[in-house]
Amino acid sequence: MIVGRRWGDAVDSWVKKMQSLVGYRTFTVLTIVLTGLLLFLLLINGVRPEKYDIKEFHLSNDTIRSIKTVEDPVKTEEERQRAASEVTSVYQFSEEIGENRAAIVTSVIDYVLEEKAESVESLAPIEKQVNDLKENLNVLETDGEGIRFTDGALVSLLLLDNESLINLRDSLTASIRDIMSKPIRSEQVANAKNEIERRIRGNLEIPESVLPTAVLIGRYSINENETLNEELTEARIEQARASIEPTRILQGQVIVQEGQIIDREVFRQLKLLGMLTNQSSMKPILGLILFISLCMWLLHIQMTKWRASKEERQRALLVVMLILIMSVIGMKLISLVSDNFDVSIAFLFPTALAPMLVRSLINERFAVLMAFLTAAIAGIVFQEGYSVVLQMEIALYLLFGGLAGLYVIQGAEKRSHLLQTSLSVAVVNFVFMAFYLLMTQSDYGVSELLFYGIAAITSGLLSGALTIGMLPFFESAFGLISTMKLIELSNPNHPLLKKILTETPGTYHHSVMVANLADAACESIGADGLLARVGCYYHDIGKTKRPGFFIENQMSHANPHDSLPPETSRDIILSHGSDGAKLLQKHKMPKEIIDIAEQHHGTSLLKYFYYKAKEEGQSVNERDYRYAGPKPQKKETAIISIADSVEAAVRSMKHPTAEKIQEIVHSIIKDRLHDGQFDECDLTLRELKTVERVLCETLNGIFHSRIEYPQ
Repeated sequence: MIVGRRWGDAVDSWVKKMQSLVGYRTFTVLTIVLTGLLLFLLLINGVRPEKYDIKEFHLSNDTIRSIKTVEDPVKTEEERQRAASEVTSVYQFSEEIGENRAAIVTSVIDYVLEEKAESVESLAPIEKQVNDLKENLNVLETDGEGIRFTDGALVSLLLLDNESLINLRDSLTASIRDIMSKPIRSEQVANAKNEIERRIRGNLEIPESVLPTAVLIGRYSINENETLNEELTEARIEQARASIEPTRILQGQVIVQEGQIIDREVFRQLKLLGMLTNQSSMKPILGLILFISLCMWLLHIQMTKWRASKEERQRALLVVMLILIMSVIGMKLISLVSDNFDVSIAFLFPTALAPMLVRSLINERFAVLMAFLTAAIAGIVFQEGYSVVLQMEIALYLLFGGLAGLYVIQGAEKRSHLLQTSLSVAVVNFVFMAFYLLMTQSDYGVSELLFYGIAAITSGLLSGALTIGMLPFFESAFGLISTMKLIELSNPNHPLLKKILTETPGTYHHSVMVANLADAACESIGADGLLARVGCYYHDIGKTKRPGFFIENQMSHANPHDSLPPETSRDIILSHGSDGAKLLQKHKMPKEIIDIAEQHHGTSLLKYFYYKAKEEGQSVNERDYRYAGPKPQKKETAIISIADSVEAAVRSMKHPTAEKIQEIVHSIIKDRLHDGQFDECDLTLRELKTVERVLCETLNGIFHSRIEYPQ
């Protein structure tokens, strides 16, 4: 404890020195930045992906798993090409083509019949008929692919009688319609032409003289009537490609087994994953920088919104940062040895340690933030090589355990209650562990189940045990005083309180009354009522050095000051503040309690003996009759100084009424304000009004009128 006290003094001196050198804001920023750098150095190895120095066609020395989920573009494209190749082309059948081809054949024979009819009337020679017929047939060559009739073919048609021509026309169009009624693709056209030629040659009704011409007409008339619909086919191909999900290499997927040959495909996948030593990426590092920046920003925001003095904020900042760094170091130590075990020993980490420490030393808001920060950082530290970003089961484990510790510790008033809190944390850990084991749906052995159950309970118990063990260190090293410490100091069995009670019972009663007043007043303006109450218990302990010289302890004895010169009485009364501070320092009491004993009178004037000396005609200096101070540095001390004077003044009144109480409280506060006793604390005029009102209400409750009972 002595070493801790010395370290606390050193820390206090260092904080004040740094504040005087760089200022409060710069000191805060530097502390946060340095903490962020330490966190970065501690976490950087946890976010760097594992790299392998391997070559193609060599044996793998390890079983390598994918560290992340990525799309494999090569495999994806292969699957899409396969799906596209399996798409059947879309063809469109047209019956109109067959009808058009049959109509052309009909038109050809009709032209021949017309020419024959005209030649009978004009008696034109056969040569002229052939030429006229050619001119008429040229009209049918709309697509440049008309029938190329020879003169002999046309002559054979012209020499055929009309009935035979009509039979030929009907026979050809019927065969054409029949063949063209079925789908014919480009690759099937040749077979269809051969089919109609076979039919024509097998038709005995067609004269031999026109058989070659009929075959010519029939083969010409056959064409493809089912064409490829390129637009619809392309749309189906794109639909088939789009239906193929990207092929992914999943996180945790085995890329190559130990002892397996690293072929081109394996090497390509490792390169795609960025797991080769010659590949580097700044993304994880930038991500870690952003994460740490976010954490530090949240701490900075919480610190700026906390209504406390600059020194308190700086101490709290150092405590929070130290607890955070210590927690991360503990996580790293567990992480370093975790590979030697078949089970996850990360569950042994005390889940509620950091939040419970911060809750006991500072306040609940900082503790809740600490619970979230440690949980998130644990997810990074205990991240396995193939997890995505965070090891979520560990992060949630710490979060639930930490929050459980905070909610249960709210009712803890003694250090022994921390053990009860740790049992509650152990139960929450155990329940979460059961949830985790059931959700994994894995078959665990008895030894594994036993380990995880013991780990959950051990984590909870360690949270309480380590909190109890570390609280005194932080309290001494940083000059902090926890709620539990204050509760312990308020115990009437404390040696110093017993000393006050036995040696100065009047002072003890006065201190209790002042404590009630100060507690109520502090709570009304958001100050620390518990600190004010406990500080009041000890604020007049200096009177135990000369108890008989203070009126509340004189009982029915004569007042020794009546026979003493004013300067001697002055020295005795003024010294009780410094005497109390020395006695408290001797017993290693917290700095806050010592400050209250030393500052509760500030530099106020000891009016009674000052005016007594003046009445005796002495030449006196007002400064000699003022307390040594310093003036109150905190709201709690300032309120105690008011309550101390108010309680003594009202108690001395014979028949206190609400009006008299209101008047004397107002005059005391006004006198202290005009005397500059509140200049060094951040107590506002609005808060003074509230304090005045609460003091009057409390005093009216204490000194209310009572019924006078008959004798």
